[in-house]
Amino acid sequence: MKKLNILTTFIVLLALAFTSACTKLDEPLYDQIPGELYPENADQVANLSVNTYKRLQNMVDDNGWWYLAQEISSDEICAPTRGADWYDGGKWAEVHMHTWGNDTESVNRMWSLFWDGITTSNQTLDMLRLLETNEAIKAKIGEVEVMRSFYYYLLMDNYGDAPYLITANVPADFQPEKVDRAIIFDSLTNTIERNLDYLKTGDSKYLATQNMAHALLAKLYINAEVYTGTPMWAKAGEYCDKVMEGPYSLANDVKSPFVTANENSSEVIFSIPYDENDFQGFRLHMRTLHYQHNLTYDMSVGPWNGFAVVPTHFDTYEDTDLRKEAHFIWGPQFASDGTEIIESITGEPLNIDPYLPALSMTDGYTPEQIRTTGARFRKYEIKMGAKENLSNDFPLFRLSDFYLMKAECEIRLGNSGDEWVNPIRERAQVTPYSGCTLDELLAERGREVFLEGHRRQDLIRFNKWQNSWWEKAAHGAEKDVFPIPQWAIDVNPNLGN
Repeated sequence: MKKLNILTTFIVLLALAFTSACTKLDEPLYDQIPGELYPENADQVANLSVNTYKRLQNMVDDNGWWYLAQEISSDEICAPTRGADWYDGGKWAEVHMHTWGNDTESVNRMWSLFWDGITTSNQTLDMLRLLETNEAIKAKIGEVEVMRSFYYYLLMDNYGDAPYLITANVPADFQPEKVDRAIIFDSLTNTIERNLDYLKTGDSKYLATQNMAHALLAKLYINAEVYTGTPMWAKAGEYCDKVMEGPYSLANDVKSPFVTANENSSEVIFSIPYDENDFQGFRLHMRTLHYQHNLTYDMSVGPWNGFAVVPTHFDTYEDTDLRKEAHFIWGPQFASDGTEIIESITGEPLNIDPYLPALSMTDGYTPEQIRTTGARFRKYEIKMGAKENLSNDFPLFRLSDFYLMKAECEIRLGNSGDEWVNPIRERAQVTPYSGCTLDELLAERGREVFLEGHRRQDLIRFNKWQNSWWEKAAHGAEKDVFPIPQWAIDVNPNLGN
C-alpha cells in the first residue's frame, strides 16, 4: 500500500484523536494517564496536534468546498450542466458565474470547514497551555499556532473580516464581533514569525514545519495589498527566498509532483496525505472523467462525467507545452486494452472535444455536445484500478509556485522576474521569457499551478477577478469575498454588521 509506514502512523494517531474528541469538555482530559503526568515522552507530545491536521481532510471535496470554490469560481474550470446531470439546484453554476448568496452550499461549508480547523486548534492549544512548560511543549504550541494561522489565512482570504479567537474557552453565549482583515493579517504574521524558531526544520510534508511557515508567510505577504491595502512585495520575496533555500528542488518533469506515490516529491512542501482506503476525500477524477473512462483505467466504479476546462484556459497552452498533455484528456478515447470506447448513448467512438459549447447544455444541444465536450483533467495521476478516492497527496504548498511568486515580487518591484519564471517554462519545453510581464506571469501561473487551489486568489491579486470571462459577467468588488452564511448570522447577529 502507498506510503504504508507514514499512513500506519497517521491512522494510529487519528485513532487517538478520535478517542479524545469524544471526551466532554467538563471531564478530565486523560482517562488513562493522569493529566499532571501527561505527556510522558516525545511520542505523546507529537500526538497532541494530530486532530488539528485531521481537519484538512475535507479541504478538497464537497464536504469542505475550499478547493472546489477556488477553482470553479475561476477562469480555469467549470462544472457544466450536462442535460439532466450536474445542475444540482444550480450550486455549480452559481460558483462559476459568481452569483452565490449567503445560503449557497459552498459558502456554508467553507465557513464551517475553516472554523472547524480554528476551533480544534484552539481546543488543542488550551489543553497544551495546561501542561507543564518545557521546550517540547513550547514547540508543540508553536506548531499548532501556525496551523491555526493557516486556517485563519484561508478564512480571511475567502470571507474578509471575521471573528478572531485565540482560545476555545469562551462562555456558551459568547457572540464575537468581526475583526478587520488587516488586523487579522497583522496578528497572523506576528504569530507565525515569533514561532519560527520553535518549529521543526527539515522536509516533513504533513507537519507545520519551519519551511511550511515560511511558505505561509510568503502567501500572506504577497497578498498583503489585498488584505491590508499596503503592498509588501519585498517581504514576500524574502520569504519566497527562504522557501527556496529549504530542502526542495524542482522536479525534472512536469508530472512527478502529482503521481500517486508523490509523498517523496522534491517539490512538495506541505500536503494532505490522501489514501483511497484510509484517508479519503480526493475524488477529482470521479468528477471529471467520462462515464466510460472506467474502461481506460480499469476502475471498479463509474466516473460522473462532469468537470471540464474553460475553453479559453485550454487555449493558453502552446501545443508544445508538456503540461497540456499532462493536464488534460481530449481526443479519441481507448480502453486499457487499446480498443475504441464506444459512447453508450451516441453509439459512436468516444472522442472528447476540448471545447465546451456552453456552461449549461440542456435544450437544443446534441447528445455529443452534452456528454463528450470539454477537456477533462488528469494532472493528478489516475492509476490503473483507481477507486472512488485517489491516493495522491494533495500539495497545499509546492516549490514551483514560490518560484513564480518570487518572479512576481521582482516584477512588481521594477526588476526582472525571468530568472525565476524561466526554469518553469524550460521544464515545460516552451520558450523562455525575455522581460516577463505581469500579464504573462498570471497566464504562466494558470498553466503551472493549474488545479492546485490558487487561481481565485491569483485573479484577485492581479485585479482580474472582477472581469468577464467566457460565460461569467463582470461585477464589482462585492464578490471579492464570500458572504458569511445566513445561518451563522442567525446564531450571531454580530456577524451581519
